[in-house]
Amino acid sequence: MITPGTNSFGDFHLPLGTWVAAIVDWITTYLSGFFDVVRYVFTWMDAWMEYFLSTPPFWVVALVLVALAFVAKGWKLALGAAIGLLFIVSVGQWTNAMDTLALVVVAAGLAVVISIPLGVWAARSDGASRVIRPVLDFMQTTPAFVYLIPALLLFRVGVVPGIVATIVFAMAPGVRLTELGIRGVPSEVVEAGAAFGSSPWRILRQIQLPLAKASIMAGVNQVIMLSLSMVVIAGMVGAGGLGEQIVASLNRIDVGLGAEAGLSVVVLAILLDRLTAAFGGDSGRASRLFGRRKRTTATATPNARTAQTAASAQTAASAQTAATTEPPAAPADREPQTTTA
Repeated sequence: MITPGTNSFGDFHLPLGTWVAAIVDWITTYLSGFFDVVRYVFTWMDAWMEYFLSTPPFWVVALVLVALAFVAKGWKLALGAAIGLLFIVSVGQWTNAMDTLALVVVAAGLAVVISIPLGVWAARSDGASRVIRPVLDFMQTTPAFVYLIPALLLFRVGVVPGIVATIVFAMAPGVRLTELGIRGVPSEVVEAGAAFGSSPWRILRQIQLPLAKASIMAGVNQVIMLSLSMVVIAGMVGAGGLGEQIVASLNRIDVGLGAEAGLSVVVLAILLDRLTAAFGGDSGRASRLFGRRKRTTATATPNARTAQTAASAQTAASAQTAATTEPPAAPADREPQTTTA
């Protein structure tokens, strides 16, 4: 009978933990300078984002977010954004909410910058896709606390381990949905672009990415939502913001503080979800506005080309008509022939 905590191999134990600890020790010893630079860059980015969101009066930031909501979806989303932001202010969580928003913007932005090129690479290369997919499976199924431990050892306590853990946890949907969107572009359209002499970069930029926009923006939306779901874990390692308030309420069994901080996270999540969905979909004021501008720009050049082509065709037709209506030239008079006797 095997008792709990033992295995059927007797005293044999695979020293996986020892190997991982040795690798982390080697990294912290010989690559500490590199991780110090990364820590400095991430801290600088988060500090500047917090400065832009927390330094102005709350009503300035709220007006900017409400204006974005109005441009994206109209007055209904703008009204909902105003009510939600006023709720955050009324429960005294505005500063913490802006700290959390800064962390989410930095982490989600970096995750998107990494995930979209990886998705494009996986879509254009079957070999890269076979390598990237198991890595994404590992990133999605591994508990966040597992890779939070080496992040703490490499970057120390603060906001940077939270950003790193959030990037690793949130970037997988961006890669998967980008690859799915580009692979879903009809092959006939891509072949037509290649037949007209377009380069692979131009096909990607003008054909594949625009047609895959809905799937890519769905990936961006999921990256942002997963980033917000990591705020509590980031708060446990000293990232601050609403996550720190939720952890404090858990330690003190403070239901009121937990409800205030938790509902503030919900408000931010709903607002960011609606904004990204509006800018990524085909409906809404933002899509119609940008679509109208693109159509106006796209039709300006073809109209000019059409006018030039029509003028050239009209000139050629006039020349052909003149050539057909002009009477033929009279033959030259022949010299008289003389006869000699």
